Amino acid sequence: MNAVERKAILICGGDVKVDRDFRPPFRLSRSTAGPGAGSSSVVLSFNGLRVKKSISRQEGEFELVGGPESYSLLRNGKPFIEKVELQPVLYHSPEQAFFNLGQACIFDCLFCTSRKLSKDVVKDLDLDQIVEMIIEADRKGGMKAVAFTSAVVNSIQDTVDRMVYVVRKVREALPDIPIGIEPYVGSFEDIDRLHEAGANEIKINIESFDPRIVRIACPKLELPRQMEFLRYAVQVFGRGKVTSNIIIGLGETDRNVLEGVTTLASMGVVPTIRALKINPTNRPVLEAALGKLEPVTPERLLHLNQEAKLILLANGLSTMSYHTMCHECRCCDIVPFKDL
Repeated sequence: MNAVERKAILICGGDVKVDRDFRPPFRLSRSTAGPGAGSSSVVLSFNGLRVKKSISRQEGEFELVGGPESYSLLRNGKPFIEKVELQPVLYHSPEQAFFNLGQACIFDCLFCTSRKLSKDVVKDLDLDQIVEMIIEADRKGGMKAVAFTSAVVNSIQDTVDRMVYVVRKVREALPDIPIGIEPYVGSFEDIDRLHEAGANEIKINIESFDPRIVRIACPKLELPRQMEFLRYAVQVFGRGKVTSNIIIGLGETDRNVLEGVTTLASMGVVPTIRALKINPTNRPVLEAALGKLEPVTPERLLHLNQEAKLILLANGLSTMSYHTMCHECRCCDIVPFKDL
């Protein structure tokens, strides 16, 4: 079994158990967006790969043993990875200040747990505070990129306005830092404004290329409109600077996923194929709406990314042209060209 196969098993697998007195040499990451919102996690690095995993002090499919100088990973009590390192996150991501500007979303996609977090987890930071934290991180060194995502808090327009504000402030302070953005946009003008403010890369999520799944799981998202926005974003940001999530595990077929990759690549978009994280918070609503969901297997995740790599090559695209957000982070997905 090679290293990328082990990474796929980690991505698709359960929590990592740690000792009750486990104290990493740096603060743990705590997600506030998407299906993993609310969980504490740690970034494990091995063989040039990295993966972010939720940790548990009670139980887990995997177990981190050893430390503090040297760690290894067990799976179901048996040796799995001989040597792993713990990698610090800057803000949410290694070497990247990746901020969520708001959690209380009006879209309420079924797989996302952001809206269901308790109030002690949801702490919306002041925008100027975020800018100061980024400037301070740059001053300390080791920051390679800045990225912003956000739930749609009051309206799409308010959310875009907030993102334009922080992008402009960061660009004024740090003229050379790569900035990536993951907004919900409501118009072509929103895309123009974010680019003019100083963003270099943009992610506009379709979530699934299956219209039925989008209609059920993200009823306020319009797939044809998202595709229009992506097409326009390529005109503004350029080929190889626009990306989109395709979530797998919602009942879609492999053929549908690869049709989505092909369509997006033909437009100049390099998508991320993301394995759905099902947890006790989102499982009941997902399965009530979509029926029994089969877990994403490591083999499926690898197969789809291998096929996606060939599609991207055929379109003259690569993840290597991205320097922000998920293609650069490499913690939650198999990233063609960087992982395989």
